[in-house]
Amino acid sequence: MNLKLEDNGQVVLLQVKEERLDAHNSEQLKQELGRLFEEGKTRVVVDLKEVRFIDSSGLGALVSGFKNASSRQAGLKLSSLQSQVKSMFELTRLHRVFDIYTTVDEALEAF
Repeated sequence: MNLKLEDNGQVVLLQVKEERLDAHNSEQLKQELGRLFEEGKTRVVVDLKEVRFIDSSGLGALVSGFKNASSRQAGLKLSSLQSQVKSMFELTRLHRVFDIYTTVDEALEAF
């Protein structure tokens, strides 16, 4: 999986550089989020701008990251969801669980 990580010391921006977030690559995202929170990062934004498709495995990786963050009193926010990805979050009602922002800047400012 192609991930780009930017850490400015206050917030970590994790950009998913894939068109699909599915069973083939979601485990890597789950592991990376787990690693960030284990290292003590408390503010993470996942940029999904390039993701055009997400399946239950991709959603599961993000839910796992959310649980990991919550258990450590950390924050995980999502940004830049494509319409099909946003529809999956609404269909599964996960849009009520996650803090979702239109742009990366809005998500960063929310911290």
